Amino acid sequence: MQPAAAHRPIVLGVDAPAPMPTAVAWAADEAVRRDRPLRLVHVVTPPPYGSTGAEWVGSLKEEHRRGGVVLEKAALLARERHPALDVTTETVEGVTDRVLCEESRRAELVVLGSRRLSRAEEWLSASSVAVPLSAQAHCPVAVVGAPEHSTEQPPFVVVGVDGSRSSAAAVDFAFGLAARRRAGLRAVWTWQPPLILPTDEHTAVETIRRQLSESTAGRGSAHPDVRLTHDVLVGHPVEQLAAASAHALAVVVGRRGHGGFTGMRLGSVPHGLLHRAHCPVVIVPTSADHRR
Repeated sequence: MQPAAAHRPIVLGVDAPAPMPTAVAWAADEAVRRDRPLRLVHVVTPPPYGSTGAEWVGSLKEEHRRGGVVLEKAALLARERHPALDVTTETVEGVTDRVLCEESRRAELVVLGSRRLSRAEEWLSASSVAVPLSAQAHCPVAVVGAPEHSTEQPPFVVVGVDGSRSSAAAVDFAFGLAARRRAGLRAVWTWQPPLILPTDEHTAVETIRRQLSESTAGRGSAHPDVRLTHDVLVGHPVEQLAAASAHALAVVVGRRGHGGFTGMRLGSVPHGLLHRAHCPVVIVPTSADHRR
């Protein structure tokens, strides 16, 4: 049974050996902004099927004990930041990305800390969950590797736009994220010129600028106080959005957009931003993602 929208928690995946303070703070702040409870989840890997030896049992108990310790540390950090926040903790056995994906069915947002794994480490590390979770979650996923940049005035959120259904969902989410922070929203469309242009570059950019305006038109009606600006940036999407994130509170992108590799559950742009962005990255699915 799905919980009522008012009770959907912000879920934070808490990793061992210690919670990441930046991720805890971001998740706690977001729970307060949305008036939602904060649910802290730590996942332990169960022994192989059929393992019943005393050594395995003892190891599992120790993993649960360590999980309880790291959860209590995370809960303490959250409550010190927001004493009135409703915080719950749970240790769950399973595969981390699968457990958190199941959690996402009942969550408003899932938050992960990022230890900034390289691409090679990402493929080789069993602890890398940001990519598989972002590709499969039933709600937006925020990956917090760096804090929000609070020194830029006025503050702003960046959203990547490319005219796809996925980026439309990202725009809707980004408006709410900006509104809760009393920040502006910078809508960015990145364009890589082809080797042979059917027209001159100025005309091509102006055409894309019109498409960008059309893609965001009317989507912020629920948040009229959010100042929306449009930018067309020429260059590689990951590089340009990463540069735009340097002074942003967050960068928001759809799970899949135009220009990615066909069949990828997570587009190449959000995947690249997980490694390159200078602020929290929020990856937003569409309802169609779960009908595939």
